[in-house]
Formats: sequence, structure tokens, C-alpha cells
Amino acid sequence: MSSNRGVVYLGQGKVEVQSIDYPKMVDPRGRSIGHGVILRVVSTNICGSDQHMVRGRTTAEVGLVLGHEITGEVIEVGRDVETLSVGDLVSVPFNVACGRCPTCKSQHTGVCLNVNPSRAGGAYGYVDMGGWIGGQAEYVMVPYADFNLLKFPDRAQAMSKIRDLTCLSDILPTGYHGAVMAGVKPGATVYIAGAGPVGMAAAASARLLGAACTIVGDMNEERLAHARKMGFETVDLSKDATLGEQIEQILGKPEVDCAVDCVGFEAHGHGSSGSHEEAPATVLNSLMEITRAAGAIGIPGLYVTDDPGAADAAARKGSLSIRFGLGWAKSHSFHTGQTPVMKYNHNLMQAILWDRLPIADIVNVTVVSLDQAPDGYRQFDGGAPRKFVIDPHGLLKAA
Repeated sequence: MSSNRGVVYLGQGKVEVQSIDYPKMVDPRGRSIGHGVILRVVSTNICGSDQHMVRGRTTAEVGLVLGHEITGEVIEVGRDVETLSVGDLVSVPFNVACGRCPTCKSQHTGVCLNVNPSRAGGAYGYVDMGGWIGGQAEYVMVPYADFNLLKFPDRAQAMSKIRDLTCLSDILPTGYHGAVMAGVKPGATVYIAGAGPVGMAAAASARLLGAACTIVGDMNEERLAHARKMGFETVDLSKDATLGEQIEQILGKPEVDCAVDCVGFEAHGHGSSGSHEEAPATVLNSLMEITRAAGAIGIPGLYVTDDPGAADAAARKGSLSIRFGLGWAKSHSFHTGQTPVMKYNHNLMQAILWDRLPIADIVNVTVVSLDQAPDGYRQFDGGAPRKFVIDPHGLLKAA
């Protein structure tokens, strides 16, 4: 049997690369399955939602193997797999989905009904998401492989663009989903809350969808500088000027057509004093203020039902002080939840392969080895304007 190593959560602020079990064709309940494949992991990315767990802001248990953003090579095929072969290079949607239940059949793969006994929806290496082993490792098993996996049409072409294609497992479809759900279309003005990788992916998606002006807001000057370098307008939320006032300086009016929350529940307040304090409802309330009447707000940013690190009892249970009456008065549309990656990943792959979407540059992909992953977590947690991509076998360096 082959060996395997992976990034393991050891408690608040601690991750470590350890020896882990080599994947088996079994589900989290220990039942043998024939619909899976085993992948040699080509690339696997550190995500902001991984950081929520590592910061101790979820109920994740010590020993969890992290990683839900996976690209890999098929090295073993289950007896029931029909459309995949050893050697295929594939993108793994972070959603674990069966392809058989009513929600999967209606393209809502983020809330599959058959992969998690405790709630709708599953994911690899994530708390309360069904117990599927994470892919920040050398090898990983993917279930329901015929349904879940996106096969790249040409291996050599894919490896030449692997730094871009690695973003297909989560952040690019997530940013795109946020922009689509916010109603972005040609000529729209768009505000993106958050200049991290998902925020930058949303900004890139807004541009792809034809937005006239895309504004990115954050408190991190390094991230804002990178956003400007990529051609987006920015607002600095650490300033005392309100968000609306800063948007008015750009657009001539304090409102946008569409807004996207790429921050989630660890949001901070705005202004020179508020930006140092956590205020989980800040982003949602500010988006209602600056989105025009009858506009839409996409919310791909993560919100949780249990936050043991929250400042107050209500937020610890996912209850936030949302000014919902303002959204009602302005007839806003809201769309939340896990992104159904399969709804978008094929078309986004095509945009990458045909040089329409240089997402690696836009999110500033930075490749690290598996042993460097803990340092990648530390840098990312410190606000580095980068998307850290783990290269377990040195294949990206050779690409």
C-alpha cells in the first residue's frame, strides 16, 4: 500500500503535515463503494473557509484532514465508474454530490440530500459536511466520480494552465456565482465586499459578465493595491468616509446596481475605529445601504450556524443583527448558500482555456510545497494578497 501525507487540523491556530491513511473506496460510514476514484493530487488550494476552522471559529474536531479545493490525476477507478480512466486530469468541485437526489438533478449540488446524514450538502475536509476526507494531501478519494468530476479535454494544455484551472474547484465558481446571483450584466455597476481570493474572483467574474465598473472594498492596503493593479476600482473601509461616500466619489452617486458579499461572518466594522472590531452583520447591512432599489445581493461569503469564537451569544448561533427592513423597503433580492460548482465549472474552464480569464494573475496564485502548507496558512491568515496553492508532488513546478 502506498503512503500518504496531508494537512491536519490540530486545534486553534495549528495545522501540521502528517502521515495519513492512503485513500480507500469507502464512504465516511465505512461502506464499500464502487462509484469512486482515487486521485494523485496535482494541486490543492488553501481557502478562506479553511481559515475559519483553523482560527477556531467552527466546531471542527482535532485530527480533521483539511482541503476541499482539489485538482488531480485519476490513478484508480472504482468498478462502477464508466466515463473516467486512469491518467485523466480532473477538477474536483468542492461539493460532494450524489447526482441522484432531487436537488442534484435541479443543479443545486451544494445541498445534495444523500452525502451528509446531519444536513443537506457535503464537502471534503470540512466541519459538519459529511466526514469526507480532505484533499490537502498527496492522494484523495472522490465519490460519485462520473457525476462530480470535470475532465480536462487535453492534458498538456491543462498542465500549461494549471495555475488557473486549480481555481475551478471553488473560488472561481464561487465568485462567479456571487456575481450571477447579484444580477451582474453588461453595463452594471458592481460592489464587491472583500479583496481576498474569492472577492477578486468575483471581481473577475463581474468583468467577464460585462460590468461597466467593478469596485472592490477592503481594509487591507496590500490587497487593495493588488486589486487596483488588476484594473478594479477600490474603496478603503478603514477610512472614516462612509462606503456610500466613497462609492459616490467613483460613480457620482452613492449606490450600485449589484453587490456581492465575499467576506462572511468574520466581518469587521468600518472606519478608523470600527475596522479593528469584529461586527458580523456589517457587510450585509452596508450592502443594503449601497445597493439601489430593486437591486440584488449575492452572498457567497460563509455564514455558520455555530461560531464558538463569536463575541456574543446570538452570533455564536449564527444570529446576526441584520437590518432586514431596509432590504425589504428597497425590494432587494438576496441569494445565499454553498455555490453549486458544477453549474458553472465547465464554461469557466472554457474561458480559461481560450484565454478569456487569467484568474491565476487576478487572485495572485502562489505555489507552495506540501511541507510549506503551514507557513502558507500563516501568511494567508496575516492578510497576504495571495492565493496559496499546494503542489504535493512538484508537478506545478514542472508544468
